[in-house]
Amino acid sequence: MLHLRALRCLARLSALLLAPTISVSPQGEQTQQDTTDMAGDVKHDYHLVNPSPWPLVGSVTAMVMMLGAVVWRYSEQKLFGMSGPWLFFLGLAGVLFTMAGWWRDVVRESLRGENTTSVVRIGLRYGMVLFILSEVMFFVAWFWAFFAGALFPDAGPAIMLSDGTQMLNAEGLPAYLQNDAKFHALGGEWPPEGVRPLSPWGLPLVNTIILLLSGTTVTWAHHAVTIGDKEGFKWGMISTIGLGVIFSFFQAIEYYEALALNLFAFNNGSIYGSSFFMATGFHGLHVIIGTLFLIVCLFRGLRGQFTEDRHFGFEAAAWYWHFVDVVWLFLFAMIYVLGNQGLLS
Repeated sequence: MLHLRALRCLARLSALLLAPTISVSPQGEQTQQDTTDMAGDVKHDYHLVNPSPWPLVGSVTAMVMMLGAVVWRYSEQKLFGMSGPWLFFLGLAGVLFTMAGWWRDVVRESLRGENTTSVVRIGLRYGMVLFILSEVMFFVAWFWAFFAGALFPDAGPAIMLSDGTQMLNAEGLPAYLQNDAKFHALGGEWPPEGVRPLSPWGLPLVNTIILLLSGTTVTWAHHAVTIGDKEGFKWGMISTIGLGVIFSFFQAIEYYEALALNLFAFNNGSIYGSSFFMATGFHGLHVIIGTLFLIVCLFRGLRGQFTEDRHFGFEAAAWYWHFVDVVWLFLFAMIYVLGNQGLLS
């Protein structure tokens, strides 16, 4: 009920902002005045967006992509007359189309001056900060999945029966009061037996240097924007994008070595492999997204859409890239160096 009341209040507020007002002229005639003045300028500082199809289209295509992934992974049957892979890639294409169309509309609103007031700018910054904070909590979950095994590989007290023997669990193995399943999966040690961790002093160290350098180049590009240096912006962005592509290439090589040499598996109940690939894999996905973000900003900057005072689109991309850098530093220190070497146990 509360959300219904909130929606009604928002509807009434929108009606008050958009509805014309009635005033009486000196001659006693009623005239209508809308919420804009004679020049057509809006009298309030807030940006009221026009109706958009993208939320609905994005929701439907994301659901199609999710259903395709589930059918692809767990079933050989067809859904809506399509196999799992085709359904997944159809949904993925729809999601990418939604992203391109939605962000195109946002860029157009900026170029038309519809979202450039100080109040809207502050709101955009708050929104980006909250988004990055949500991403921080997302990675906290994957870090803790890794730490749960690295910090606590042992089991709790054994469960003893009245005859003095130890109780068995559902798999017929000795049962423990805490961390029973994890203890048997890990063998009570970290890294688990049979796992050959990647050395942190090879490609992971190179990738760390690459991302640190990319943080300096994106800062160079940001400074160039603030002083109107278009050449500095261009080469700073090209350098950052190039370093991001190199990082993704080296990450792919690292994954190939881990899987081809059978150092550790992603599935088959491997706590180490699944937590490692999920944490580093999602970071790699964020690097790819950040690289695309920067490519769009590069083309916008070359077209003169960023000025010394108005460049929040690029500023948001720079914030996102610095966030990706910081996450990798934690990954390198906690997972590659400490976790892979058993120093957290």
